Amino acid sequence: MIKKLLFTSVCALTGLFSTSLAQQILKADSLYKVSNNIFVNNDTVNVPLATENPLLLSQNYIYKLRLDSIAKSVPLPHNEYVQQYIDIYSKRKDMFGKMMGLSNYYFPIFDKALKDYNIPQEIKYLAIVESQMNPHAVSRVGATGIWQFMFGTGKAYGLKMDNFVDERKDPVQASYAAAAYFRDAFEELGDWLLAIAAYNCGKGNVTRAIDKAGSRDFWLIRPYLPKETRNYVPAFIAAVYVMNYSNKHQITEQACNLFLKTDTMQVNHFVSLSALAKVLNVEDESLFALNPSYKKKIINGTADMPKRLVLPKMKGADLAGLYDVLNNEDLDNKMQVIQAHTDDVRELRKRKPSTIVASSVVYHKVSSGQNLNSVADKYGIEVQDLKVWNNLKTKTIVPGQKLKIYTSKRTVYKAPASYLSYKVKRGDTLSEIAEKFDGATVQNIKRDNRLARAGLQVGMVLKISKG
Repeated sequence: MIKKLLFTSVCALTGLFSTSLAQQILKADSLYKVSNNIFVNNDTVNVPLATENPLLLSQNYIYKLRLDSIAKSVPLPHNEYVQQYIDIYSKRKDMFGKMMGLSNYYFPIFDKALKDYNIPQEIKYLAIVESQMNPHAVSRVGATGIWQFMFGTGKAYGLKMDNFVDERKDPVQASYAAAAYFRDAFEELGDWLLAIAAYNCGKGNVTRAIDKAGSRDFWLIRPYLPKETRNYVPAFIAAVYVMNYSNKHQITEQACNLFLKTDTMQVNHFVSLSALAKVLNVEDESLFALNPSYKKKIINGTADMPKRLVLPKMKGADLAGLYDVLNNEDLDNKMQVIQAHTDDVRELRKRKPSTIVASSVVYHKVSSGQNLNSVADKYGIEVQDLKVWNNLKTKTIVPGQKLKIYTSKRTVYKAPASYLSYKVKRGDTLSEIAEKFDGATVQNIKRDNRLARAGLQVGMVLKISKG
């Protein structure tokens, strides 16, 4: 009897405990559902959205999938170097919002040039890394324009620089020069990531890195490249990613301050952009922005060499006034075109006058309203020369300041070596060779030597013609 009573008590207590436990489990389950915990989900149809947390996605796998989805001709691998720049760029929401707005104007220009040279369209994103699509960008060593051409390289690829124009700042001309460079780099190196690296540090540096690493894989030769170039390619891949997946990082496109609809014409007179802006009833700066390569805000077109003028779409413009400005001949007799010298800071520091007499040095006192550009124009010299001669870190000058100027007529510079032939050395590239000779271009060297490809062999002798 006692045993039966004990058994009954135990069963009752067990039932009570089971009921209490079941209620606790039920309450806990309800809490899980209320908090929408993604790990507890009895509904197998409505799969919860994954949280964008790299820690929950092994090694940022989501980024790899996204890069794979947009990769075409240029490889876009994901690794820790690329992820670093994705993290950096995705936080620069204002900058990339502006890039998205500017891309509406500049990307069609880039696409046309790249397509004409059969270059992958992804290369256009490199302009973001190079200059943030600013045609007036100048690096600390003198690389200029949207595509950041050094003076010598730009000249080798047919860009003109004189006291009126710097075609490195011309989005159209510079884009075609960049496309030609990538064509030659890919022909020589055979890999798009290597060609991109070469755009930053030169084909010679990439070739030497390949030799040291014994590989043509960018990620294997990366340690042998200059520090800037090691990060240049990952930054490019990250820029491609952010521009294509901006919506995943709350980046909003900003309005572009350029006229998106434009007309283009060739002018064969010297034309003032300010006078044109007045006739077109637009702000001066708006017209300057469409024609950024003209230093003096004057288009120096001639009958033999007409120049491109980009205008906003003309609606109700004063056509008679426009005709008068385009055909004004008053400016022609006052202008003289002077070929520009190098603005490569490294070259200018090496260049020293071989003989300078006291009378060849002029001191200019800066007057109110003057800047380095106006002083340089007055003496027919380059701004970069002024900066070097006077140890100026910036372009800022103040009234009363004295500037040292070496007048071109009395300053004798050591003449650069002139060759009729050139023997190819290890690491040489066509663009580097072209830079050694006045008037030489990559295209002319290839033509004169019947080179089907840009590749060179050590010891071969090239015929160099000027002009």
